Amino acid sequence: MKAQKVMELLKQVGELMVQVDGQVFELHLHNTTYEPELDAIKIDGATETYWIFGENIQFAWIHKKAKD
Repeated sequence: MKAQKVMELLKQVGELMVQVDGQVFELHLHNTTYEPELDAIKIDGATETYWIFGENIQFAWIHKKAKD
């Protein structure tokens, strides 16, 4: 899955989950950017920075919060 497509979906829904090589990441607009030269999503976390390459994204889905 292309990272650019994932970022387009993220902009539409505001929060998105992706699975990369079996690991799940939660993406948010406020700390996620797209790097087109790498086809990668950069996540700027509080203590770590991650790059998710489009070729490694297995799944993407909308994260729905539970309601009372």
